[in-house]
Amino acid sequence: MHFTKKDNKEKRIDFVNNLKTKRLLRFPGAYNPLCAKLIAEIGFDGVYISGGVMSNDLGLPDIGLTTLDQVSYRAKQITRVTDLPTIVDADTGFGNCKNTIKILEEKGLAGCHIEDQIAEKRCGHLDNKELISKEEMVKKIKEAVSARIDNNFMIIVRTDANTVEGIDKTLQRIKAYEDAGADMIFPEAMKNEGEFEKVRKISKGYLLANMTEFGKSKLLDKKQLENLGYNLVIYPVTTQRLAMQNVELGLKSIFKEGHQNNIIDKMQTRKRLYELVEYEKYNTPDKKITDFSTEGHE
Repeated sequence: MHFTKKDNKEKRIDFVNNLKTKRLLRFPGAYNPLCAKLIAEIGFDGVYISGGVMSNDLGLPDIGLTTLDQVSYRAKQITRVTDLPTIVDADTGFGNCKNTIKILEEKGLAGCHIEDQIAEKRCGHLDNKELISKEEMVKKIKEAVSARIDNNFMIIVRTDANTVEGIDKTLQRIKAYEDAGADMIFPEAMKNEGEFEKVRKISKGYLLANMTEFGKSKLLDKKQLENLGYNLVIYPVTTQRLAMQNVELGLKSIFKEGHQNNIIDKMQTRKRLYELVEYEKYNTPDKKITDFSTEGHE
């Protein structure tokens, strides 16, 4: 019971139609379902689920330690609370792209991205990444495309080649990936406007820009990305960083002062929390849910 109005197919259609407008779509990262509800309430175009954020949430580094079960479970929790299209980071495909696409589509996602690192991957803005061959990645893309049932499920392909092989070979990979059927290209760790522009000039399709903080990419604003011709921007770790910084400062204050009176004004109020979870709507629930008998269920 989450009071959403759209089914998964409708959300995918919305995503595709919004991309066709050629305006820049903005997908902040949601580290939990409540955050996704806030993203929707504020008016963003969609929700992004970061593999790095999910790893961090489990107290792990972003080096490919999470499983498809963990990712798909959290992705379903998030996508079911919002009418916005939601896309998820599927790392390198969890060893079986066909199975991964099938499961993520079943969980209600509007799309996912897979990347061309080796299975023992790492955060895209770290050094010493290793790539699989262009030919091997093309094969994975074709498997992913053939596995989807709903053609509106977006197959987004991330290439980490820029910091490993350089921009020229990155462009070669992008051409091959689009020819293999990628719906959107995610060029990771572009350093500046010039590199973003080079990708746009050779790409025939939709492009995703990653505006993650403290990384290798210059942080560009909405207007700059629109002028460069990008279609989607993600802010993958932003909400988790905002939350954890404030949690850390608050806990330090309580530890030092022995109370939380000095930080009440930094907290979300009970009233605001109840608004966000739509508390009042649960006062009149569907009788089919609340009127039941325990007879026969002993």
